[in-house]
Amino acid sequence: MSVLEQIDRVLLTAAIVLVLAAGLLLLVRVWRGPSMLDRAISLDVIAALIIAGLGAKSAVALDSFYFPIMLVLAFLGFTGSVGIARFIAVRDRPQAITAPPPGTATGETTEDPK
Repeated sequence: MSVLEQIDRVLLTAAIVLVLAAGLLLLVRVWRGPSMLDRAISLDVIAALIIAGLGAKSAVALDSFYFPIMLVLAFLGFTGSVGIARFIAVRDRPQAITAPPPGTATGETTEDPK
């Protein structure tokens, strides 16, 4: 094994360890997240970490089998994030306050006196 191959293995191992550590921290954020938006963002980042983990596994195995799976997961993560964002935007939208027509609150009419 050459020096470059050893460096490659060490860097890939470090990448896998960092992806696992980030996944554990994100699971804590999902569990303890103070708001629904924090949990939604954490789940989106977990999907990205799964994609990164599959990419690292492909690099270690020197196999391109997981690339279509990574593409599908990226599409599902994107559509899920957009759906959650739209749901939260609709849920958190302030209610429209309708003002009474002019003159009705004071007893005045809007008709022409002629």
